Amino acid sequence: MDFKKNNNSPELKNEIKDIVGLILTDYENGRDVDQMDVYNQPDRDAVKDIVIKLIRIIYPGYYRDKVYKSYNDNNRIAVVIEDVIYNLQKQIAIAFHHSPDFANTTDETLDCGARCITHEFFKQLPKIREYCDSDLQACYEGDPAAYSKGEIILSYPGLTASTINRIAHELYMLKVPLIPRMMTEYAHSKTGIDIHPGATLGKYLMIDHGTGIVIGETSVIGEHVKIYQGVTIGGLSTRGGQSLKGVKRHPTIEDNVTIYSGASILGGETVIGEGSVIGANAFITSSVPAGSRVSMKQNCP
Repeated sequence: MDFKKNNNSPELKNEIKDIVGLILTDYENGRDVDQMDVYNQPDRDAVKDIVIKLIRIIYPGYYRDKVYKSYNDNNRIAVVIEDVIYNLQKQIAIAFHHSPDFANTTDETLDCGARCITHEFFKQLPKIREYCDSDLQACYEGDPAAYSKGEIILSYPGLTASTINRIAHELYMLKVPLIPRMMTEYAHSKTGIDIHPGATLGKYLMIDHGTGIVIGETSVIGEHVKIYQGVTIGGLSTRGGQSLKGVKRHPTIEDNVTIYSGASILGGETVIGEGSVIGANAFITSSVPAGSRVSMKQNCP
């Protein structure tokens, strides 16, 4: 390898040209990684911006607006709402290209469908806010280290993750392709908490600390559930691959259950009965009756 080539030498320019040609030729193999239709992909930055603005709409008194200025709070929020309606509709219309159900649909029809879904989603915002308020209350009541609800809204990753999941879940239920997962993966990268948008979360969910929590797509979680860091609510096996799509693969957690750090609860037929307490590092693959106490015992010499 020649480290003494001049940056302006003909040999170096030809070498770079050959490298560019090599890569461009590699794009001609027709593989999934070779597709170049960048304009039919939802914009990750736009989806992230939508999430941030939706959080501002849900908690209007806690996040400063760096773009829209108004002396009237209602006017300020109204502008943000209209901004998100416009941009969410745009991203949903693009995302429809990823659904085989719309393979032969005109752009005009996709735009119309995106508009209807966006409006339906926004009609669910009061319900989403109600659930988020219940999560906030659960976090405050359940954590003696919390000195105010504002502290929880502004700094607790568990509430951030559950809030974004509740947004994404409504879009998931409206059968919006791709975007709900982009939203929850943004939450995952921000908080270390991985909740699939398909998971059903009941009211008064408390996620404490949160790092490393995984909740799978078909999980059903009841009300007043507490989940600590490192918990997995997952599938027992994924060896079936795509043949398992749509199958109940993840557990059901009934009301008033506490799951301590590092516990793994696996399997679509597994039900954790109401009022149970699952101790740290427990590994559960079958149902647990209501009111149970499950713990890992270590034999000391």
